[in-house]
Formats: sequence, structure tokens, C-alpha cells
Amino acid sequence: MPWRTTGVLEERLKFVLAYVAGEGSVAELARTHGISRKTAYKFLSRFPLEGVAGLQDRSRAPHAHPNAITPGVVELLLQARRRHPTWGARKLLPYLARRYPGLVLPAASTVSRLLRVQGLAARRARRRPLGGSAAPGRGTAPNDLWSADFKGWFRAGNGERCEPLTITDHASRFGLACDVLERGTLPTVRPVFERIFREYGLPGALRTDNGLPFASTGLGGLTRLSAWWIRLGIRPERIAPGQPQQNGRHERFHRTLQEATARPPSPTRRAQQRASDAFLREYNYERPHAALGDRPPADVYVPSARPYPTHLAPLAYPPDCEVRRVQSCGHMKWRGQDVFVSQALVGQHVGLRQTADDQWRLYFGPVELARFDARQRKVLPLATPLWTDPEPIADQEVSPMS
Repeated sequence: MPWRTTGVLEERLKFVLAYVAGEGSVAELARTHGISRKTAYKFLSRFPLEGVAGLQDRSRAPHAHPNAITPGVVELLLQARRRHPTWGARKLLPYLARRYPGLVLPAASTVSRLLRVQGLAARRARRRPLGGSAAPGRGTAPNDLWSADFKGWFRAGNGERCEPLTITDHASRFGLACDVLERGTLPTVRPVFERIFREYGLPGALRTDNGLPFASTGLGGLTRLSAWWIRLGIRPERIAPGQPQQNGRHERFHRTLQEATARPPSPTRRAQQRASDAFLREYNYERPHAALGDRPPADVYVPSARPYPTHLAPLAYPPDCEVRRVQSCGHMKWRGQDVFVSQALVGQHVGLRQTADDQWRLYFGPVELARFDARQRKVLPLATPLWTDPEPIADQEVSPMS
């Protein structure tokens, strides 16, 4: 029999003392206690050196771990984590690999375990993947498509209202703007876009939700802001109402922004802006992105080849279009009478192309917005405005928007 379970240490001590007292040979005493001679010699060799402590069970873990993290790598990982407290193993590893080429780094699971042991991370519950319909249009190259949105308003420590306006490039995930505004109105939002257009050029399309100042319930869903985008040759693109997953990349950017800058918020709105600026630099130039091959967005993004114009060219329409200016009340003149078009197009010129008796198509630049029934003098909006890009006339004289 092996050692009796009533007291393993006691049985081992009895065996050793019996041998020391000369009560039998090793083989005889091993048979009496039901153990192998190898086990017997093990404890006989330990007892003179360690006493009773040498009879205790020892860890079966190997004395050496050839794949263990070296102390130097552990220190680098912990330093990087303290500098970027929201990053996990899958961000820390490529971050260090870029800065220390040739450094032997452990697996992500090993780093995650290290962070938990050090109290720097907690195990997260798995998130169920959410299904969603594909968003209209896909930006496959930088500046094909930008996304813009507000990251929900909150209060700074002193009670000031903070409503961050964020703009990102769809293909590269590059953060173009993160401006902490007091309120998201046209007078505060347009200067942000003007600054970004001057710095990075113009995108092909801009994706937003259906809220002000990006969209409205008026003709074509236009606002003065989106009408200005059309004048610049930018296609407004709106997600379906109540479907934020159609702008999922931008929503994920907001989650990262909130974790880094708003938990908790800064003491003042100005301090919140400084935190947002620091976040944007880190996000663009340091933070690896898995979808970009663990490169930061700045390694992929390039400014647009379409510069922001210093002067808006006049709108031009084909020869078969009649051109009308939208007056300050949102009306245009038609055969001496006022016809309401849209408050968003005040000061702009629209084009009308006849399709049948008393039936016209109404355009704003390259976008077909509505049908116009001349007999009833009613503008009938299209369910979805059509980006048609009709052939322009170079000599059409209309005033540019200031």
C-alpha cells in the first residue's frame, strides 16, 4: 500500500526514523510502508539536509520555463499599459513590436493573463455579435467616404455642457476632428468642417444620421449645411433612421473616445477639449488597429486630392433647364406666383427640366430633389433624392453662395 492518508507526513517521518534506528534495510522498510525504493531513497536523502520540511510534497512545476516572459519584456508591457490604460494585449503587442523590432514577445493570451495578475485588467464578458444591414455606399480608399456625428452631450465637472463633434475617414479610420462644442448648431458646426476641409481636402461623400444640423424633414432631407456640401461636390449620405449599426465604424470610434476621455469627464469644457486632442493624436499615430494590419490610421490615411476652394463656382444647369433662385422665404417664382421649395435652399439656384405638360423635375446642382406639378404649383419630393450629375453649362450666370 502507499502512504496511509491519515497522515502522510507522519508516515514518512516514521519510515525515516525506523531506518535511522536500524530497524531494517531500505528495501524491507519500503515494502513495509508500501512505497517504492526510489521514493524511499528520495526522502532519506532530503531528511539530513532539510529535516521534517524535506518530507513535504513539492511543486511539480518545472524549475525552468524556456518560454516564460523575461523581466525586461514584462516591464515594457507594464509601462505601455500604464501609458495607455484602455489598451489590451492585442493593442500592446503590435505597439511594442513597432518600437522594438526583433523583440521576442509572448502570445496575446499570456499578456492578458499578466495584466489580470497585476490588477491592470479584468476579464470581460464576450459580446454577442450584432447583425445589421449594410450601410449605403462603401469607402474603399481614403476620402471616398467620411463619417460625422455627435458623441452625445454630457456635463463637465463644472457643469459646462459638452457635445463632441467627431469626423472620421471610413477607409483608414483616421480621426479628422473631435471638437467639444457647447451645442451642435449650424453656427458652431460649419466652422469645424471649414477647418477640416482646408486641412485635409474634400471627401467624396459624408455619412451622417438624420438629426440636425446634418439632415431635416424638408425637401430631400437637406439643411443649409448639407446644401453647402453639395455645392462643394460632396454627396450627403444618411443612414436609415434608428439604424446606428449602418455607421458602425464611427460608433466604435465613439466608444473608444468615451473610454479614454469621458470616464470621468474633465473639470471644464476646455480641459475636455485638451483630453480629446491628446486622444486623437494617440488614436491616429500610436494606437494599432486590427483592421489595418495592426497599423495606426496615420500609416494609411492621405489627404484628399480635392482641395477646399477659396470661392464656390456658380451652379450650372443644362440648356433645357429653367433656373430659379430660392428667395428668403424659401419660395421660388413661377409664372409670377410664389411656390415653396425649401428653407435649406434660401439664396440658392435650382434647375427645372420639363418631362411632360406641366410636369417638371427639380434639381439642386447634381441632385434631383423633386417633381414639380406646374398646374397645381406643388413641389412633390422624391422618396430618395437622385444624384444625377447633369451636364453643366459653363456660361450659366448665377450668383455663388457666400
